[in-house]
Amino acid sequence: MQLSMQLGTFSISLTVRDLQASRSFYEKLGFSASCGDEAENWLIMQNGDQLIGLFQGMFERNMLTFNPGWDQQGNQLETFTDIRELHQRLSASDIPIEQDESCASEAGPASFIVTDPDGNPILIDQHR
Repeated sequence: MQLSMQLGTFSISLTVRDLQASRSFYEKLGFSASCGDEAENWLIMQNGDQLIGLFQGMFERNMLTFNPGWDQQGNQLETFTDIRELHQRLSASDIPIEQDESCASEAGPASFIVTDPDGNPILIDQHR
């Protein structure tokens, strides 16, 4: 039996060629920018509880993203599973960890990527 893991809020992170063109497209689908930095070529678009990250020149491929410590509205959760615990549990399950930025500190922001059996990257990215 698998133990439940609280991965945090879910979004898809899209690699885009033109941030403004992508923003305009998703706005026509009812999304609006909820945070980001256009000067650094990224935006988080939201439509209700649905989140899409638009990233120009930052990633090679689209990826699934989970943010421990946040809910779908970007509010900080009082309690959540810290990324270092997620890292430990996934490693113990023989899931290879890539681009590991999680062990440098005992608390706070950290990230790592795992890849599913079909080659889809999954970013676990804790901001606090």
